[in-house]
Amino acid sequence: MQPTVVPALGALVNRIRSTSTHWLLRYEREFDHETVRMVLLAWIGIIGMPLYYVIWTWIFPQEYESIALRSGGFVLCLGLALGLRRMPERVQRVYAFVTVTYTLPFLFSFMYLMNHGAAVWSQSFLVALILLFHFDTAMASVSLVLGTACAVALFFATGDHSFLSHPDVLEQLPIALFTVLVVSIAKLGRRMMAQEKLAGMAHGLATVSHELRTPLLSVEANVRGANRLLARDGDHVDMAVLGEALSRIQFEVRHMNHIVDLFLLSATAVQRKLEPNEHLSMRELVESALSRYPFATQAQREAVSIKVRSDFVFAGQRELGVVVILNLLRNALKALQRAGKGRVRLVVDGQRATPRLLVIDSGCGIPRRDLAKIFKRFYTSGSGGAGIGLTLCKDILDAWQASIRCVSRELAYTMFVLEFPPPARMAALPRRSD
Repeated sequence: MQPTVVPALGALVNRIRSTSTHWLLRYEREFDHETVRMVLLAWIGIIGMPLYYVIWTWIFPQEYESIALRSGGFVLCLGLALGLRRMPERVQRVYAFVTVTYTLPFLFSFMYLMNHGAAVWSQSFLVALILLFHFDTAMASVSLVLGTACAVALFFATGDHSFLSHPDVLEQLPIALFTVLVVSIAKLGRRMMAQEKLAGMAHGLATVSHELRTPLLSVEANVRGANRLLARDGDHVDMAVLGEALSRIQFEVRHMNHIVDLFLLSATAVQRKLEPNEHLSMRELVESALSRYPFATQAQREAVSIKVRSDFVFAGQRELGVVVILNLLRNALKALQRAGKGRVRLVVDGQRATPRLLVIDSGCGIPRRDLAKIFKRFYTSGSGGAGIGLTLCKDILDAWQASIRCVSRELAYTMFVLEFPPPARMAALPRRSD
């Protein structure tokens, strides 16, 4: 029988998951997240009110239980879960507030008092506080004060309140206050993290717009120039001028593709496996990266040179290694452009105990105040970059147990030092050199 029961249970779980997902998506389209959370709480109350009446009455009997109070909570939760769409917006807010106040602070604090501070109800009351303060903090605070006050008033009217002065009861108050404080701080932290994510997204969108706008303007200008040339000269077009315009358009398109690839890699770096899966030759990797770089002019290409003191093999991923070198090369060429002078050297140095690659440019350099921040995500020093390239380089090298650091002198030079584990420490990975 078991082989048939397990698939049936699996199908039931999948059905429940699919239904609940569809229900949540439907509610989120109609209501805000706060209202959706209240409806979820209502369904928990619909199930929990009768269930825990049975548990605390017959399975683990408590000193006090009330089917009347639980029935009231059940009816309120049922009305909130099923009748929310039919209520006007203002009635929705009032009804939800009454339901939350009754089912959480009022009911749980009253049951705690009537059970004379039993451990079961002290813990249940803390759970109720945690649930309550997952809603709006101001609303939760008002609900807590109002619900607890009503519970205390009803208790003094119906119960024996002499036990309230007992130390076992009084010591629960600091714990309850601490719970409220911790949950409120946690909510504040989540809100701040959400704001930081939104700010990062806004900054990322702004920078990618900036990065793509410049080459798009260049493409547009070259297309306009080509059109004017064709309109003016007709059949006698200067093919050299037209070819130069088309080459520039091709360069800008390659540049935009590089920017898009960079942003996609950065966005997926957290989910993507960056760990090494092959052994690579540094010399071959550098040559491969240079062959793929979209140099604007022949003079720019001639400003870059490679010096191989000694090749070395390291553990990594070919495509990610090319991305690292392309990013560093791009930054170096930008530094030359801003300075209006200089050269770029890539030095492969495998003679040291710790093999390394140096990327050196004699451009504008980096100010001392910026050096400590250049590997932070979205940080730029006014160069117009996206602020993600160096962060991505560091993430990749960290995954390879390598390191990257920068040495620079403003208006003189910048040198990025990439150091790799010695060959003796590399894991047994396949070797690729093609």
